[in-house]
Amino acid sequence: MKAVRAKKFLGQHFLINEEIAKRITDLISHNNNINILEVGPGMGVLTKYLHDKNINLKLVEIDRESVLYLKNKIPQLKDNIFEKDFLKIDLNKVYSKNLSIIGNFPYNISSQILFKVYENYQKVDTVVGMFQKEVAERVASHSGRKKGILSILLQTFYEIEYCFSVNEDQFSPPPKVKSAVIRLVRNKRKKIDVDLRSYKMIVKAAYNQRRKTINNALKSFNLKKDDKIQHLLTLRAENLSVNDFINLTSNIQ
Repeated sequence: MKAVRAKKFLGQHFLINEEIAKRITDLISHNNNINILEVGPGMGVLTKYLHDKNINLKLVEIDRESVLYLKNKIPQLKDNIFEKDFLKIDLNKVYSKNLSIIGNFPYNISSQILFKVYENYQKVDTVVGMFQKEVAERVASHSGRKKGILSILLQTFYEIEYCFSVNEDQFSPPPKVKSAVIRLVRNKRKKIDVDLRSYKMIVKAAYNQRRKTINNALKSFNLKKDDKIQHLLTLRAENLSVNDFINLTSNIQ
């Protein structure tokens, strides 16, 4: 069977190390009939190990050539392969119950994938994915300058583990950056008692002006000068925790 041609405009870099592929799929916790959605399966290096597990596996792939390749390679899955853009699909129409997501994600849309996970936190239980190393480190960071918008938003609802790094030569074609695998698992926080849209706006505003104190970065928001947030206003975004951002959001007038 002819190999799929990696397409630069889709950000395709196919993982070629079988041992790493198996390590990634072993990170996804699975019980009988668990719903797992693989994003961007390409030529199926992860798919074949997932297919061996007793799970309800579905694939979403935007590249028609890859879809045709997979339907020929693993015909048992042909009805579970969707030629769609993951960023545009309604996860509730893919699975009626909760799901986990796995993939060697295209680096050019990896942040958008994570924002979609955040927006669907009540639906997505676990994420295991390959990312650009810099993105993976930022998402998993709990302190310091590496921490950013996605770190706070995702850590609101997920425990995040940096699993391992992957060198450039483990892909075809090799990317120009190092890669890393991280795992997100839903934490015990079922919801936050503030408007999610406002919360996201506060986090974004604080980090978009991360050199400024919170008081200056959030000047456009009408914050109540409550005693419980007064000390936060003198700090910068990187010094704040998830709970700090929740408190700030709860004080918008």
